[in-house]
Amino acid sequence: MGTASAQPAVGHRSAASAGSIVRALRILLVVNAFASSVTARNTVVVHRALSHGHDVDVVETNRRGHATRFAQDAARRGLDLVIGFGGDGTLNEVATGVAGTATALGVLPGGSTNVFARTLGMENDPTRAVVQLVDGIRAGCIDPIGLGNVNGRYFCFHTGVGFDAAVVDQVERHASLKRWLGHPLFIYAALRTWLLEYDRRTPHFAVSGSVGSTADGGGEHEFHLDDGYFTIVLNTNPYTYLGNRPLDLSPAATLDRGLVAITFRTMKAAAIIGALAGALRGGGMKPSANLDVHTDLSELTIHHDTPFPYQLDGDFLGTTRALQFTHVPAAVRVVRPGPPPP
Repeated sequence: MGTASAQPAVGHRSAASAGSIVRALRILLVVNAFASSVTARNTVVVHRALSHGHDVDVVETNRRGHATRFAQDAARRGLDLVIGFGGDGTLNEVATGVAGTATALGVLPGGSTNVFARTLGMENDPTRAVVQLVDGIRAGCIDPIGLGNVNGRYFCFHTGVGFDAAVVDQVERHASLKRWLGHPLFIYAALRTWLLEYDRRTPHFAVSGSVGSTADGGGEHEFHLDDGYFTIVLNTNPYTYLGNRPLDLSPAATLDRGLVAITFRTMKAAAIIGALAGALRGGGMKPSANLDVHTDLSELTIHHDTPFPYQLDGDFLGTTRALQFTHVPAAVRVVRPGPPPP
């Protein structure tokens, strides 16, 4: 099998070739066996489904960064597709490993929330999602998508700066409970962080950015604000799911447009709850005196003399004094869910 070219490895569906496979693919399945929804049984089911007509190797991660190294090695060896089977953190690492190469990205939900997989239209159950993935491979549903990049690290759906990063930090301190408690653990962590862990009296950072040409024809301009308490930088929408309900922050956050930055300029409970209630109703968060919203960002900088926390696609990455964001169009080719064969 030769090195993968820049063209899709499988053909697009047509009346003459619907359901046919152009060639067998070399696939690496990267499994996080510790993820909430990954079991030995569904890993076998997933492997069997992918192995019909394709050469599939399986590797398991055992530490942070492991999935990225597996994906980078697969891309160097010219494999056609690397599939991340785990939570959003695992998928982020796989995407980071194959971004900028000819190797495509496949997504299977194995975590507790699976934001990125569901944003792509995947079922939230891995045994059903693998059928969609196989159909996507068969139909050639492989498209380039944009990713965000912050301080050299790619992100698929969002980066949280400030309060929500502090919440993720609290959750990860109780990682052994995450598999069993899920959303209640996040609620507990959010309340504890709000009451005891996060300074709600003084701003935590400054935010400045550059807005490129927008979808509605708007020109470029820059902005700056000094009183950021809590910022979410979106590459996709929704921000997360509460059960089956999406938390819709901005419909402008799509995989073919620039980044969206939403910054809370206060930590007053009424402002936070009001904005979240609007997001749950759909339509996204609306700009106000307490809420700054910028869309179609090509670049963004967040900085302060005092370190502040940040998380990336649901993984807490520590504290920093500066974050430099860029939007990278067509950063990776992703397999989307495909139609079933006739």
